[in-house]
Formats: sequence, C-alpha cells, structure tokens
Amino acid sequence: MKNAPNYNLLNLVKFSFILVVVSIFFNSCQDNDLEIKQNFPFEVKVMPVPSKIKENETVEIRMSLETASNFSETKYTIRYFQYEGTGKLQHYSDAPYLPNDEYTLPQKQFRLYYTSESQDSHVFSIWITDSFDNEKKVDFEFDNAS
Repeated sequence: MKNAPNYNLLNLVKFSFILVVVSIFFNSCQDNDLEIKQNFPFEVKVMPVPSKIKENETVEIRMSLETASNFSETKYTIRYFQYEGTGKLQHYSDAPYLPNDEYTLPQKQFRLYYTSESQDSHVFSIWITDSFDNEKKVDFEFDNAS
C-alpha cells in the first residue's frame, strides 16, 4: 500500500495537465469575431491627356479607380483646386465643380471634362478620397496652345 499515495499524485498531475490543455484550447477558440476587411486602398489610373490646350477648348480626362478587392459600400468623393489659369472641371454634363468642394463619384470609372477659359497655362490637382479616408492626388498641367 506504499504505492497508493504516488498513484494518486500521478493521477492528480495527469488530470491537472489535461485540464490546462483543455483550458488553453477553449480559450483560443473563444474569439469567434470574424474580421471582415472593408478598407481597400486604391490607385488612380488616368488615360493620357494632351499637354496643350487652347482657350475655350475642352479636354476629356478618363479616370478609373483600381482596388485589390471590392467592398460594395465604399464611397468615393472628388475635389479639385486650380493653381494657375482659369477653367472649369465637370463630370459629364453635370454642373462645373467648385474648387475645394467635395462631390460624390457614382462609379469607379468616369470621365471629367476640363474647359479652358483663358490663354494662360493651366495647373490643377484632383483629390479622390474613399469612405475610409484613403486619398490620392493627381496633378494636371496644360500649356497654352495658341
């Protein structure tokens, strides 16, 4: 009967070990929150545009937003600022954009139209921002073609 206390001690150690392993397993499985990625940075692709523009001439700017994946609820806005020259920028036949005002982009592929209203050089930037505050800036410069 001298081995009885050793046998009980061995069973207690085995039980404790099994309890620790089971506890670790269940604690690691408790985090059932599935992380769904919604924030996908984007790139702005611009088709080539002319480098010169005449007064009252309109230039088409084709742009597309490319992402690694697509989250359907991502919203995009656009704004612009003109540094040099006088002109107007608009989306299709919508009213011309006002500098530094934000406008919603309805699609990821779109066309903008810039119309020169002076004989000066034209320099402006377009900022596109998504609903996760990712922002891209695209610069444009047109020399006078007269």
